[in-house]
Amino acid sequence: MSRPELSLSLQFADPRHKAQLPRHKVARWIRAALELPGEIAVRIVDAEEGRQLNHEFRGKDYATNVLTFDYSHEPVVGADLVICAEVVEREAREMGIALVDHYAHMLVHGTLHAQGYDHEADDEAECMEARESEILQALGFADPYAR
Repeated sequence: MSRPELSLSLQFADPRHKAQLPRHKVARWIRAALELPGEIAVRIVDAEEGRQLNHEFRGKDYATNVLTFDYSHEPVVGADLVICAEVVEREAREMGIALVDHYAHMLVHGTLHAQGYDHEADDEAECMEARESEILQALGFADPYAR
């Protein structure tokens, strides 16, 4: 199955996990979640930048794992995904999973948000989680919701 075209900008404001996030893998994980062509920037940040962005755009005064800024859903998915390295690392450790597995999950999760998926309501969460599980398992990762 051919995957949608992707224009990817990958930025490391926090380079601690750069070796675990080679461009070709990040692109593969995002493409797996894309339903249309995409223009996506991924920025890996530290807790300070993550907290500032979450506070400014969501009114929450803490760093979160992934923030999705979606600009267009079609004909091209346009979005910025901001991933906080410290939060992803802590969550992976707490869940007892490999760091790279959690990054793949956060990139798929953020890419789905960029296309309008949400998890505020129970039925939306069920749909989004099922889609995440399907994509991640197709990529060779464990189902993140089967723990």
